Amino acid sequence: MTLALDIAQSISGQPWRWRGLAGDPDLRPDDLVTRLLLARGCVREEVEAHRQPTIRHFMPDPSIFRDMDRAAERLAAAVLAGERVTIFGDYDVDGATSAALLIRLLRDLGLEAGAYIPDRLMEGYGPSGKALVRLAAEGSTLVVTVDCGAQAFEALAMARDAGLDVVVVDHHKCATALPAAYALVNPNRLDEAEDAAGHGHLAAVGVAFLLGAALVRLLRARGFFADRAEPKLIELLDIVALGTVADVAQLKGLNRAFVAQGLKVMAARRNVGLDALITASRLTRPPSCTDLGFALGPRINAGGRVGKSDLGVRLLTTEDPEDARAIAAELDRLNEERRAIEAAVQEAAEALSAAQGNRAVAVIAGAGWHPGVIGIVAGRLKEKLGRPAIVIALDEDGVGKGSGRSVAGVDLGAAVLAAKDMGLLAAGGGHAMAAGLTVAADGVDALADFLHERLEADVTRASEGRNLLIDAMVSARGLNIALIDALEEGGPYGMGWPAPRVAVGPVDILKADLVGSGGHLRVIARGADGASFKGIAFRAAESQLGQTLLACQPGRHLWLAGRARRNDWNGRSDAELHIDDAAWA
Repeated sequence: MTLALDIAQSISGQPWRWRGLAGDPDLRPDDLVTRLLLARGCVREEVEAHRQPTIRHFMPDPSIFRDMDRAAERLAAAVLAGERVTIFGDYDVDGATSAALLIRLLRDLGLEAGAYIPDRLMEGYGPSGKALVRLAAEGSTLVVTVDCGAQAFEALAMARDAGLDVVVVDHHKCATALPAAYALVNPNRLDEAEDAAGHGHLAAVGVAFLLGAALVRLLRARGFFADRAEPKLIELLDIVALGTVADVAQLKGLNRAFVAQGLKVMAARRNVGLDALITASRLTRPPSCTDLGFALGPRINAGGRVGKSDLGVRLLTTEDPEDARAIAAELDRLNEERRAIEAAVQEAAEALSAAQGNRAVAVIAGAGWHPGVIGIVAGRLKEKLGRPAIVIALDEDGVGKGSGRSVAGVDLGAAVLAAKDMGLLAAGGGHAMAAGLTVAADGVDALADFLHERLEADVTRASEGRNLLIDAMVSARGLNIALIDALEEGGPYGMGWPAPRVAVGPVDILKADLVGSGGHLRVIARGADGASFKGIAFRAAESQLGQTLLACQPGRHLWLAGRARRNDWNGRSDAELHIDDAAWA
């Protein structure tokens, strides 16, 4: 990658580079979308398929996954016999959407399945043997765990002994040994075939959708739909899109199709619960991919973080508009409560991290922290420090519940599993970019030492390869709605398919001041062409970038780099820049 605008060191101390395609002789200068697609790893033969990603093009045969047919057979038997089935989900968005998808599908097949979402504080993550045995005693003959279960060895053994069949639908890292499930569907099984393992980036809700497709196909072959309508799986893609984006799954391959098509389904607002949630989120237009991650997802998550863990599933499965409005309002209230709790933990965690030194992985523990917000705080720390971060909430019994977030190129989930195998953790698991764990208070330092030793080289490589990647350069007047519309054609954007970043300038900073309580910086900039635009640098007030923008005097020209965003206000749409970095022109 060549330097962009000859910037070898920006205000934030990093080089700017063109994202991969400078000087390509086979591209027309005006073919921006093709440039965006190729720069994100799309091969030339797949460009047209990625322009308009469809389920038909990217959908694999569900049978390529181990245990998929066995799981579908067991669900089909439950449908035909009218068994009592419970969907056991995680308390986050992926768990809620996965559970809701299967509950809605089974309802369309004539089977009203129950839902069980464990309480984050009282029960912790994943299925417990106590809960599964209780479900069996209450009459459930089949439990499907979604977004959990891949590491539930003891719990699933207890379920087996109680005569309960458990089908696991998960996407988290698996160990070499597998728990005693009736079937375990997970593209991240170590014994998975190459074509199935290639879908390891799916969120659990995506795996649940594939199981749903396998189930409907099996029932169709058996003549189940001879006298009844076949469920329209496509109408569940709004739920799939929400879970995929909110779980920060890589938006490549099938996930791109899930999100692109799911947003279209969501725009029709047929799901009563999602309709209420969109209204509660004060969105006045069809939701975008960004809205799924920053408006809808956090509100679903708020139930599991600081409220009642089953609120998300109840919202996404209800058919009662009044019930939906009440749940959505409660989730909106809980989200505001979560923000306040998060801010307090964030402040304390940042203070501790400043005194910790430059370990490869920041491992921060605090007594009395709310475990419902530690994942968010870990993500904030990771962004601020530029390296993986794990935040651990210690309870009064000296038990720590931790949540970690990683950076590209550093597999945190595998490292946490290795720490568990070494006896450093009571429990742990996850995937490359996120992990959860349980650790004794007196074991935190040993865990930090282990992770530093294991991941130091990976973190160093990731840090040395740190560049700010630029997709396009525009003047101030070129930052407009037409540009945003053109850039959006290369979407949906998210993890693994990054939103385009543009360099705008050179500009003068006409005004820069603080806004809100999160250290955000608001900027008004003017280009040499006389056009002005607004920008915002989130949580930048204390950074070198923020201090430079605040002190910049007219006549000192800068390049600003960031994401071009549409700002809708009072019926008017304007383009603004979400600023990531700046460099002297």
